[in-house]
Amino acid sequence: MTGGYVLYGGEGTGAVAVELALTLMGLRYELKDVPDAAALEAAAEVNPMRQVPTLVFPDRTLMTESAAILIRLTELHPEAGLAPTVGDPHRPAFLRWMSFVSSAIYAHYWVKDDPLRIVSDPAQAPVIEDRLNDRIVACWAMMEAATDAGPHILGDQLTVLDLYVAVVSRFRPRRQRFYAAAPRMAEAVRRVDADPRLAKVWAERYPKFEGWDRM
Repeated sequence: MTGGYVLYGGEGTGAVAVELALTLMGLRYELKDVPDAAALEAAAEVNPMRQVPTLVFPDRTLMTESAAILIRLTELHPEAGLAPTVGDPHRPAFLRWMSFVSSAIYAHYWVKDDPLRIVSDPAQAPVIEDRLNDRIVACWAMMEAATDAGPHILGDQLTVLDLYVAVVSRFRPRRQRFYAAAPRMAEAVRRVDADPRLAKVWAERYPKFEGWDRM
């Protein structure tokens, strides 16, 4: 494939948010499925941290960090209307909460995925995960209390923030606790879940199972 985007990601990862955005923007992209061993090695060549998402742009510019990628895509493709413009009064909140989800919530998963990265006693792993889960839920509640009411998180406009939250809220401790902590944002992410334009991506990258949103 030439002339399109190359996304390193895979099922159940933060790269799904980028794939959702690329889909809504109608952009051509190739997915390098990182769970595949060869793709993981390829990802390491472009991102030494071996993390996803990693996005290669058509001009061969490379970006990591999901929030930064999503914001940059909205800058390059403003016609898609997936972010408030610079002069829009919702722009500060958009930047604030994109950064908040990345730093206050998503960043915890490096430890949650393997608590032994920071402790040597395996018995401490469940304690760390429980405390991080509580912190994540508290952060969702803070965000809920400080964002505008409307069909989407920032009001009337669907933005990549909705896509980002729809994906990250599927991570542990999963949707049941998210719904309880952030009932208004829950309605916004359910709209993203049900958007027919995104059905194929959801089915392939985050397939549902019985009770998936009640965990």
